[in-house]
Amino acid sequence: MSRFTRFLQASGPFLGLLLVCGLFALTEEREFIFTGGNFKNILTQTVIVAVGALGMTLIIVGGGIDLSVGSVVAFTSVLGAKLLVAGWSPAGTLLTLVAVGAGIGLFNGIIVAGLRMMPFIVTLGMMGAVRGAAKWLGDNQTINAPPDSPIHRLMARVNPSEFWPLPWGVWIVLGLAAIMALILRRTVFGRYVFAVGANETAARYSGVRVGFVKGGTYALAGTLFGLAGLLQLARLTQGDPTVAVGLELDIIAAVVIGGASLNGGVGSIGGSLIGALIMALLRNGTNQLGWQTYTQEIIIGVVIVLAVGLDKWRQARTQR
Repeated sequence: MSRFTRFLQASGPFLGLLLVCGLFALTEEREFIFTGGNFKNILTQTVIVAVGALGMTLIIVGGGIDLSVGSVVAFTSVLGAKLLVAGWSPAGTLLTLVAVGAGIGLFNGIIVAGLRMMPFIVTLGMMGAVRGAAKWLGDNQTINAPPDSPIHRLMARVNPSEFWPLPWGVWIVLGLAAIMALILRRTVFGRYVFAVGANETAARYSGVRVGFVKGGTYALAGTLFGLAGLLQLARLTQGDPTVAVGLELDIIAAVVIGGASLNGGVGSIGGSLIGALIMALLRNGTNQLGWQTYTQEIIIGVVIVLAVGLDKWRQARTQR
C-alpha cells in the first residue's frame, strides 16, 4: 500500500468533512450555519446515528451487516417509555434497554454464526419482527414518558442559542467512542474482529473462534443499539413504534463514509464518527438553505455511492 493510499485511508473522512464545511461556507446562509447554537444542534442530531455507528463499525469490520438497528431503537424506546410510566427507576430502565439490545444482537449473531446464514437475510427478518413487536408493545400508539424523568436531561439543549453547554448525549458518544476504539484496536478481541472480516477462512484455520467473535460482535453492537433507543426516548420524551424508519441506512452510510469497507476488515471508530457528523451536517445545511427533502436524499445517496466507489478504488490500489 502506497503512502498516498494510507494517507487517504486515514484522513479521507476528515477531508470529506472539511469539503462539506467549505461548500456550505460559500453559501449565503453561512452566517446561520456556522454559529454556536447551530453546531450544538448538529451535534445533538448526530448522537443517535453516532451511537449506532459505533456498533455498526464492529459488525462491518467483522464482515457482517445489521439492518435491524432502526427497529431495535424503536422497540427499546417504546419499552423504556412503558417502564418509566410503570414507575421504574432511570438506572433500571437503562440496564433493561441495554440488556434487551444485547439480547437481540446476540440472537442475530448466533443465527449468523451458528447456522452460517447471510447477515443481510437474518437481520432483514429481525428488522420486521422487532418493528412488529414495537407496534404490539405500544399498541400502535406513542407512549409519553413522565415529563420529570431524569432521562430527558441526556438530550436536553440548555441555552440553545450558544454552543456551551453541550447535551450529555454528546459526551456519552465521545466516551463510548474512546472505549470502542480501545476495544477495536488494543484488544485481542478487536484483532480477531479484523481478522474474521478480512478472511474468515484464514482466521478459522489460524485458531480464531469465529463463531464466538461474531456472536460477541453482534451482542456488543446490540448493546449500543439499545442505548441509542434510550437516547431516542430522551430526545423525543416519548416512545414511538414508528420512529427510526430508515435509521439503519443512515448508520451504514456514516460507517461507509467514514472509511469502512463493506467487504470487511477495514474501518475505524473515528472515521465512523466523522461520517455521522457529515451526515448530520449535510441534512442541517440543506435545511438551512431551504432545500426540499428529496434533494437532501439525492445528495446523501450520491455521497454514499461516491464513498463506496472510493472504497473500491482503495482496494484496487492495495491489491497492486
